[in-house]
Amino acid sequence: MYIFDGAMGTMLQQSGLVEGECPELFNVEHPDVVTGIHAAYLKNGSDIVTTNTFGACGLKLADYGLEHRVAEINTAAVKAAKKAIAEVKPTAKVAGSMGPTGQFIEPLGQISFDEVYDTYYEQALALIEAGVDFIIIETIIDVQEMRAALLAARDAREKLGKTKEAVKIICQFSFSEDGRTITGTPPEVAAILMDAMGADVVGINCSLGPEQLIPLVERLASVTNLPISAQPNAGMPMLVGRETVFPLSPEEMDSYVPALLDAGASYVGACCGSTPLHIKAIAEAAGNHTPKERPEIAPFTAFTSRTGFVKVGHTEKPIIIGERINPTGRKVLAKEIKEGSFAMVKRDALAQVAAGADVLDVNMGVPDVDPATIMKRAIMELSMLVDVPLSIDTMDPAAMEAGLKMYPGRPLINSVNAEPEQLAQVLPLAKRYGATLLCLPLGRGDLPATAEQRVELAKEIVLAAYEKGLRSEDLLLDPLVLTFASGQDSAVQTLRTLAMYKETFGFPTVMGLSNVSFGLPQRPYLNSQFLTMALSHGLTAPILNPLNGTVKKAFVAARTLLGFDPAAAEFIADYGLDEEATVTNAASKKVTAVSFNSDDPLENIQHAVEQGEKELVIELVEKALADGVDPLKITKNALSEAMNVVGEKFGAGKVFLPQVMLAAEAMQGAFQTIKRVLPDSGGITRDTVIVATVKGDIHDLGKNIVAALLENNGYRVVDLGKDVDPEEIVAAVKRENATVVGICSLMTTTMPMIDVTIEAIREAGLPAKVLVGGAVLTQEYADKAGADSYAKDGITAVNIVKKLLGDD
Repeated sequence: MYIFDGAMGTMLQQSGLVEGECPELFNVEHPDVVTGIHAAYLKNGSDIVTTNTFGACGLKLADYGLEHRVAEINTAAVKAAKKAIAEVKPTAKVAGSMGPTGQFIEPLGQISFDEVYDTYYEQALALIEAGVDFIIIETIIDVQEMRAALLAARDAREKLGKTKEAVKIICQFSFSEDGRTITGTPPEVAAILMDAMGADVVGINCSLGPEQLIPLVERLASVTNLPISAQPNAGMPMLVGRETVFPLSPEEMDSYVPALLDAGASYVGACCGSTPLHIKAIAEAAGNHTPKERPEIAPFTAFTSRTGFVKVGHTEKPIIIGERINPTGRKVLAKEIKEGSFAMVKRDALAQVAAGADVLDVNMGVPDVDPATIMKRAIMELSMLVDVPLSIDTMDPAAMEAGLKMYPGRPLINSVNAEPEQLAQVLPLAKRYGATLLCLPLGRGDLPATAEQRVELAKEIVLAAYEKGLRSEDLLLDPLVLTFASGQDSAVQTLRTLAMYKETFGFPTVMGLSNVSFGLPQRPYLNSQFLTMALSHGLTAPILNPLNGTVKKAFVAARTLLGFDPAAAEFIADYGLDEEATVTNAASKKVTAVSFNSDDPLENIQHAVEQGEKELVIELVEKALADGVDPLKITKNALSEAMNVVGEKFGAGKVFLPQVMLAAEAMQGAFQTIKRVLPDSGGITRDTVIVATVKGDIHDLGKNIVAALLENNGYRVVDLGKDVDPEEIVAAVKRENATVVGICSLMTTTMPMIDVTIEAIREAGLPAKVLVGGAVLTQEYADKAGADSYAKDGITAVNIVKKLLGDD
């Protein structure tokens, strides 16, 4: 068990940090102050102190014009921490802090994965070279940013010749009250992915108090054996007068420590609102408690998306990998992809998910296009659109890495064979990005005809994978399906291979069905029969078309008969009707949810926006306008209504920020189409909204989300940026004739600037409505400050603006 320290920012403020000053510059200009804070925590029980480098990457230091001093500032921070350790507690350790960049990686934001990786790599190099014992990546709300930071830290550690034992990497997410990050990632997904990508510790900090963290720690512990860290705030923030305070005293904070330890945490500290006295209480409580023994989690194979995970294996019910996103033999789909349209790709994705696909295979094998570019875009589009995991189906290493880099989860790589060149290219990619890997028993020379030959080739691949550091839970096996025409016993050998795989390895198995019936009549019937045989021999994840009623019905029936459908509940739900109605019921009744064939053009447009169909909505709007539909009706009855539905789903936790952003982009495409086709149509261009982060506050992530959503809802947005003077905001309102001003504060120290800014707007006699928001603000504070409205998130902000301006 290890005791971390507590808050750094509030301690710096008490030591003289003034509004608008760079906290990390204290490491250089006031090192004794930083050393003193570390010493206070060490004297009160900390075993690990965290460097004052939360915002010391180049992207964050650029806010102060200090991006060229990354190494200097981080090195000074480690030196200050080590000095305190030498003076107070020589056995203590140093954790180098790397906080969020404040920007979303594309497609949620504008910055690339590589840019974020580069900024973290520079910082990690400086911290490790200065001698930290841990890298702690903390307060991360987007799994893509964590992936970039973890890769950077691993690479920096390797570059400097350090081992995992010498420098451990801790990955701490920040979850909201709904148990997910802002972008929708739950603790289980975070743990599964970080474990696969090589984190040494996974954990939680900030946002919530200890009471709220206890069940989240339990959820982490339910899927990983990695050590777990927990650094809660000193309770949930409360407004006292015009000041946000964290209510838990040291004595109240320590009462939750035994439960945190019993839940599975072995690294415990505190975050916002905490002091050395809080750490003293936590250390004493931890020292007086013997935690429950943490259950060992048996290894399992799982795929994840950004928002969910799917287990696969012989003790899990079989799952479907949808095969439709593949241009092979589909000329129309190939033509669309080549022309840069992904409309059919996205419709196929939605239809397959609606029909029961648990994973989607993504193959972009189109000639005369750059495979890496097209795969990157496909993964980007689909990971925003659907919440099921993806399979990256390509033999091109550049395309494979482009897809892996862009994917915010743990995908399946389909596939690798036993050829040395393939192994050398693919195995390191699977290890680096934490992917699962499908092993295909092919090598140089003739096709392996027998099950024994295939098992031997599989052994070669598995041994090579182990040598590259991959684990058993990272690997899946393909038995190799050949056409029945290739030999009378080809199907039999595939079934024998499945059985031998299960006995020899015990790994999950994946195979495509359709190859077996190539060139024969009644292919769906043959495929369905082969499927049931394969499932009984050990197939765990068939690649099939879930829209094919015959095959899908066979799959559900086989899963039921094999004991994976208690009381036949799923089979009855899908097929418990009369014979005629059940022929295609399982697929067709679900697919209608994503079809756009209503007689009402407004309903079609609304559905397209809700699904984030950017390309399709343009076609639908163009047709509606050509048919004489009033553009104002399109705006109010289709577009606005769609975003209302999305907003309700967001509030209910049914969709998450990526889907919201995608729907908003579709809506923006519709608006732009209306203005292009009918430039003089009245009422389409909405009012101007000014957005800004108040003076002294350099955080702008929430403000950027609000700005993007407002723009995509048709408003003209003037973004003044962050750290904006009240006078500049007033001048912009006058200049732009803005009807709404949105201002935010993310820091308790800058909250009073909300009051000052509102007062400046009122004194100028401007009629603009003022909307306020930010993590530290509350409805009560907004009312006292004189704001017209308060928004807790981006969707709420858009809806409020609509109401303020009569657009709802």
